[in-house]
Amino acid sequence: MSDKAAPQPLNLLEYHRPKRIRLSDPRIPPLTAESKRCLRNLAAYRPRKALYPYPRTRSAAVIVALFVGRMGDLYVLLNRRSATLRSYAGDTSLPGGKVDPDDKSLEETARREAFEEIGLPRDRLKVPLLCILEPFMASNKLIVTPVVVLILDPIVPILNTAEVTSLFSHPLSAFMSSSPPFPTESELVEVPYHSVNDFVSVDALGRERPARVHRFLTGREAGGIKPIFGMTSAVLIEAACIAHAPRVPDYEVYPPGVDPRDKRIAIEVFGNPIFRKAYEEEGVSVDWAVVRRVAGVRGRRKDGRRDRDGSEGEAEADTEVSEGQEHGRRRRRRMGGRVWSKL
Repeated sequence: MSDKAAPQPLNLLEYHRPKRIRLSDPRIPPLTAESKRCLRNLAAYRPRKALYPYPRTRSAAVIVALFVGRMGDLYVLLNRRSATLRSYAGDTSLPGGKVDPDDKSLEETARREAFEEIGLPRDRLKVPLLCILEPFMASNKLIVTPVVVLILDPIVPILNTAEVTSLFSHPLSAFMSSSPPFPTESELVEVPYHSVNDFVSVDALGRERPARVHRFLTGREAGGIKPIFGMTSAVLIEAACIAHAPRVPDYEVYPPGVDPRDKRIAIEVFGNPIFRKAYEEEGVSVDWAVVRRVAGVRGRRKDGRRDRDGSEGEAEADTEVSEGQEHGRRRRRRMGGRVWSKL
């Protein structure tokens, strides 16, 4: 018997939950009325409980680090990834990375990665937790959970130049608007601050689904900073929407007919072999009937009737998945291997 215990699945509810932040804390600069409302909304937010565990080896976390600007508005820290990285080189992103074996929670993963990348203090008194958002599926098939924190004390960034080349900020409220929060230079008049790219994505079951990627300019493009797009923009739109509720963005966040995010994640978990392999290697037991129900995959018994719990329909459901995956492979070949799945 091995001395090393198998890694346990992540429980998204097991994280440090601080007392409600006092907005009168002397370390917090003067806040606008809107910023006070935003902090209250974020501190009150709770994610829905996960219906099934996620494999640790396919889990990651990013940190949405907010701070109060001189005028009392909220800003978020963003970084420019190193051009030498193998994935997402040079992109604008949030600090974060994969779960380590020793991480006890997703909050710990996000804090550790932020400390390693930009030197953000891990002290929860200096950088208290506001909330944890529901997870996203990244294009590299990692389930990424955003952790929202508030920086109370001034920090001196310490960049890990192997991963991060620069650090800058952007107003959180700017993700609610299609108008730029910065003066528009003459040469950028024809380039919109906010734009969307709608496309058809093929999911792990081989089915075509509508998808949308948002792009926001940073105002630093002349200096080589890329726009905010992909999963990073999706995370920041959600954080901004929670903070500014009941206000909604002045643009449509999702395309018509898009599946809920939890369903999209469940489809990948159910239909993508890398997740089944991860569960097997970690020794994690999963109720596949629950995953299938969230994914919207209906199993049938051989006599044609649906199961109540789905257990007897597993073989036929797998056949449906296999046929769907083959359809997806044929479509990818027709498209020259270019299948968009950024959200």
